[in-house]
Amino acid sequence: MKKLIFILSLISQSMLAQNVNYDEAKIPPYTLPDIMTGVDGKKITTTQQWEANRPALLQLFTENVYGPTPAIATKFHSKLLETNSNALGGKAIRKQVLITFDDYPQLKGINILLYIPKNVAKPPVFVGLNFEGNHSIGDDPAVFITQNWMVDFQKNSERVKDNKALEASRGKAVVETWAAEMIIEKGFAIATAYYGDIEPDHTEGWKSGLRGAIGMTDDQKWSAMGAWAWQLSRMMDYLETDAHINSKKAIVVGHSRLGKAAFWAAAQDQRFAAFISNESGEGGAALKRRWYGETHEIINDKFPHWFSGKYKTYGGNIQSLPFDQHQLFGLIAPRPVYVTSAEGDQWADPNGQFLSLKNAEHVFALYGKKGLGADTHPSLNQPVGSHIRYHYRTGKHDMNAYDWEQYLKFAREVVSN
Repeated sequence: MKKLIFILSLISQSMLAQNVNYDEAKIPPYTLPDIMTGVDGKKITTTQQWEANRPALLQLFTENVYGPTPAIATKFHSKLLETNSNALGGKAIRKQVLITFDDYPQLKGINILLYIPKNVAKPPVFVGLNFEGNHSIGDDPAVFITQNWMVDFQKNSERVKDNKALEASRGKAVVETWAAEMIIEKGFAIATAYYGDIEPDHTEGWKSGLRGAIGMTDDQKWSAMGAWAWQLSRMMDYLETDAHINSKKAIVVGHSRLGKAAFWAAAQDQRFAAFISNESGEGGAALKRRWYGETHEIINDKFPHWFSGKYKTYGGNIQSLPFDQHQLFGLIAPRPVYVTSAEGDQWADPNGQFLSLKNAEHVFALYGKKGLGADTHPSLNQPVGSHIRYHYRTGKHDMNAYDWEQYLKFAREVVSN
C-alpha cells in the first residue's frame, strides 16, 4: 500500500510539473468578476456603496479561501526581554518583546524584534513576519535565536538541524532581506517576528500551534494563512501600546507566502496604514484565473495546510470562484499598496500580479486615489504608480535592497505624509 501511495504521489507531482505554463499566448481566456458590482449584484458608483459592500465581499474570501477567523480572546501580556539604546552602530534602539496570551498558555507567545531610530520621535513602522527567525535578519549578536520548529529551506545542517535554528544561521537569511540599517537611516522602525512562533509551517503544525491551542479539531476550517494573519494583528495590538512607535502609520509587508498572509491581514485589519506585497504570487497578489506559473492546484497539492478545505474544492474549476485577487486589493482601498515582481520569479506570475492591482484601480478611484498610470506591464526596474505602485525588477525570488529602496520612497511619499 505504501508503495502504491508513493507511486501515485510521483504521478501527481509529474502531472503538476507538466501543467506549468510560462507562455502568455497559451493562457486560456478568462473573465474577471466586475469589481464595481457588489455581492448583491448592484452596481457600485460611490464610496458609501463600496463600504456597504465590503463586509459581504470580505465574507466571500473568508468562506472560500482562508476560513473564518475565530472570535477568540486576544488579551495579552507583553514583557520586555531585552533592550539596548545603541543598536545598529548606535543608530537605533533595540527591543525584544515577548507577548503571551492569557487564554492560551500552550502557546509560547510571539517574540517581536524592534529596531527604532534614535533620531525620530514616534516613527512609522514596517511590520512583518520573517521566515528564519529574528536572529536571521541581521548579524546583531544580541538577538535571541528562535527555539521554535523551523523549515530548513537550504537543507543545511550547519544552519538548521532537526528543524531547530543554529548559531550559524545568524544574519544568514536566504529567503528574504530585511535592510535594517537602511530602514533605520531613513527614519522608519521595524517590528518583525518569526512566523513559526504561532504555527509551524507543516501539515501537522496546527496541532501544536494556534489552531490546536484554541481547541480546533478540524484543520480545514481555518487555515495556517489565517493563523499567520492573526499573528500580524496581534503584533499590531502590541504596537498600539508602545510609546516609541507611531502605530497609526504601520505598514504591513510580506515576502512570498508571508506576503499572502500580510495581504489577508491588511484586508481584515484596517489599522494597517498600507500594504506591501513582495512576490506573493498565487494565493497572494496574482490573479487566480490565469494559467501561468504556480496555480491553485499546485499550491494546494504542495501546501495543503495554507488555505482552507473549501478553497481546494475549486481545483480544476477556478473560473467558478466568485471573486479574484483584484477584489482583495479593493478591500484594502483607500490605503496605499505596493506590489513587486521579479524577472527571475515567473513562478509568481509577474503580469498576473500587475493585472490584479491594475483591475483594482476603480475602487481606489472612488476615493480620489490615482492608479498605476500604466496600462501594460512595465519594463524592468521602472516603478509605476503613486498611491498604488508596482515594480518588476531584475533578480530572483527574494526581497532585496532595491525593493527596500522603493518601499522607503513609497512610505515617505505616501504614508508618512
